[in-house]
Amino acid sequence: MAKVQSFSCTACGAVHSKWSGRCDACGEWNSIVEDVPISAGPAKKSLGGKRGSRMILTDLRTEETPPPRTGSGIEELDRVLGGGLVRASAILVGGDPGIGKSTLLLQAAASFARSGLKVIYVSGEEATAQVRMRAQRLGLSDASVKLAAETNLRDILTTLEAEKPDLAIIDSIQTMWADNVESAPGSVSQVRAAAHELTNFAKRKDMSVVLVGHVTKEGQIAGPRVIEHMVDTVLYFEGERGHQFRILRAVKNRFGPADEIGVFEMTGEGLAEVANPSALFLSERDAPAPGSVVFAGIEGTRPVLVEFQALVAPTPHSQPRRTVVGWDGGRLAMILAVLESRCGIPFTGLDVYLNVAGGLKVSEPAADLAVAAALLSAREDAAIPSDTVVFGEISLSGALRPVGQTENRLKEARKLGFSQAIAPTRSKLGSDDGQGIRQMPDLTSFVGEIFGAG
Repeated sequence: MAKVQSFSCTACGAVHSKWSGRCDACGEWNSIVEDVPISAGPAKKSLGGKRGSRMILTDLRTEETPPPRTGSGIEELDRVLGGGLVRASAILVGGDPGIGKSTLLLQAAASFARSGLKVIYVSGEEATAQVRMRAQRLGLSDASVKLAAETNLRDILTTLEAEKPDLAIIDSIQTMWADNVESAPGSVSQVRAAAHELTNFAKRKDMSVVLVGHVTKEGQIAGPRVIEHMVDTVLYFEGERGHQFRILRAVKNRFGPADEIGVFEMTGEGLAEVANPSALFLSERDAPAPGSVVFAGIEGTRPVLVEFQALVAPTPHSQPRRTVVGWDGGRLAMILAVLESRCGIPFTGLDVYLNVAGGLKVSEPAADLAVAAALLSAREDAAIPSDTVVFGEISLSGALRPVGQTENRLKEARKLGFSQAIAPTRSKLGSDDGQGIRQMPDLTSFVGEIFGAG
């Protein structure tokens, strides 16, 4: 019988009947790989013969007790997990090479072990001696964490079934090798099979599992996207190597809020928690300077103040540069177009550089007004007062739209000594938030009142 081949795209997951250099669904090049079945399995049979068991149905009024959680003792990690580790949960942690994933998880393993959990740490990239050296450097040698260096999935599952740990950490899923899949370790078929087997094993044995995943150059976890659907929680460990700050961000969490962040600082003794990230991000802020604006943002449930820095300079090239670090480049282009079209402020012939200080990546639209203020401040060489925070969304018509959690933004700003704020009109303010708030209806009014132009 002829072998039936199937191919899928590693970027979007689309299935193809044959290999091609470019995916028709998403347009990505060199992303189509062959899918190898986990096993041949028995011949397909009709489901109409033997009847299965009847499902147990409930309604939405059924009350369920919240899942029990175990705290790690690392408050920033517990915050991102939604309050602690849920038993029989599967967690996927991704991040750039060398960003500190193994350091974070080794510290977490030691903390969970000290809280009474039985923890096994399986490394497929390092020898146990290397893991011990890192543990000694971090001061974790006294933690009762069991170590193993193995890549054979069958041996790992056999050991986990015999040891019955409460938590297993697999570093990393791309190095695991299933002997019933005919492809090399790290391939789409191997990664999918390993993630499927480990996740199902964790659910059956009432054991939590943490899988470490490498990321591609686009910042996505390498391998098929179906892995992110298999697990309960997906965490990304972000940061720039030139900065000491590291951000642990939840992009999916079945047991807590998504988009929650935990902030760490990389030190010589490992990752240290940052209880007040706003103060840390603004700690190196100098006197008021043109192009510097403080944005009052919300990351998950936490208000965070960060500094936007802009530089506008004449360009000798026919095509001006637009360089962005920590924000969306497409949204910057939109803000520049609105400033030119609605306010008559051109940026033609000017290079524009935008940076979020501290290495944090900001994604919420509430940063629009802060970006516009930073760009205008740099262009007009006029500094925004140092006691002022800015937030608000800009529409294509130039109107300023109110954003959520205004009270929390202002409360965090007052805590750090900011007495003034610029926000859109119709923002929902608390009873004590009216003082020091300058509300603007549109971008033209903002430009005219703050910079005396437009």
